[in-house]
Amino acid sequence: MTRVAAIDCGTNSIRLLVADADPATGELVDLDRRMTIVRLGQGVDRTGRLAPEALERTFAACREYAGIIRAHGVSGTDAIRFVATSASRDAENRDEFVRGVVDILGVEPEVITGDQEAAYSFTGATKELPGHDSYLVVDIGGGSTEFVVGDDEVRAGKSVNIGCVRLTERHLQKDGVLSDPPAHDEIAAIRADIEAALDLAEKTVPLREPRTLVGLAGSVTTVAAIALGLTEYDPTAIHHSRIPYDQVKAITDRLLAATHDERAAIPVMHPGRTDVIGAGALILLAVMERTGAREVVVSEHDILDGIAWKTAEDAA
Repeated sequence: MTRVAAIDCGTNSIRLLVADADPATGELVDLDRRMTIVRLGQGVDRTGRLAPEALERTFAACREYAGIIRAHGVSGTDAIRFVATSASRDAENRDEFVRGVVDILGVEPEVITGDQEAAYSFTGATKELPGHDSYLVVDIGGGSTEFVVGDDEVRAGKSVNIGCVRLTERHLQKDGVLSDPPAHDEIAAIRADIEAALDLAEKTVPLREPRTLVGLAGSVTTVAAIALGLTEYDPTAIHHSRIPYDQVKAITDRLLAATHDERAAIPVMHPGRTDVIGAGALILLAVMERTGAREVVVSEHDILDGIAWKTAEDAA
């Protein structure tokens, strides 16, 4: 077994997985898995730059993660991989972000392409699932959403610039003030962006072809937790749960009609998702309607697990 540390830094959250992995047997044993909402992508869609306060929140999380990695005895920088996705791809000042991460963790963040992000997500999401099936993996992030089709291997993938943070900031905020709840025309504007992005994705990825839709990341797992009626967030209950379209539709409508306080009162709602969950749920709903999926299989294993597998393979 190879002990590795994988860090996934997205637009809304930064996540850590410390695990023992055996590429030969396909075994991955979690030692520590955690998430921190840092909203790195705050304002990037509007300004093109990473905000100073967003960088500091992210660096604070990195310092915490560095201590956890040391405590678990992860040895050598080749056993640590830091992957940065949508927000840092788009930012003019991403060099400042890179320098800060190197100073804290000793490794340079890999600012990966959307296609690489898609491949990592597919590996993490489907490694435990039957290999004879065909899958559409949809990873709904803060700034982008990845679509990947494959079975035993990836056959097509595409990353598009729709995500729960990006769409919320673009259509539901004015001068930093959130529409609460959003108006019908604002929801329609989000839906138009999603449909345009699905049109773009479908030029590359056969969205309607696979038999099984697999949904990843916080927007999807939060919708699943609500659908399951959980009183607290339980990854074990959520992992590989199957949520039917009718429930996704009802929960999305509920979230978009709710105020901030009503969303915050939902027991499984992470405070960092309260204002962006409506847009994230709407992306999932639109994907199900576009593909005709009657249910979504929810995976707690995603790009983070894919990064861990790749790190272990390279270090072996």
